[in-house]
Amino acid sequence: MSKPAELRELSDEQLNFTLQETQKQLFELQFQAATEKLDTPSRKKELRREIARIKTIQHQRAAANGETQAPAAEQQA
Repeated sequence: MSKPAELRELSDEQLNFTLQETQKQLFELQFQAATEKLDTPSRKKELRREIARIKTIQHQRAAANGETQAPAAEQQA
């Protein structure tokens, strides 16, 4: 799990890539949970919080740049 300070140091492209990878990991864990083969259920909570941190940083950057639209990663979803 990354700390917010570490995430803020990443570029926008790196942040988008990290978001996509984290969402992919969460998706895979949800499948494991459905088939009852999940070793650490707390990992789902950690990944959801990680996604929230990344989206918060993206939103803060967009607000600082005066953008009114959502970041590119949210538009794709």
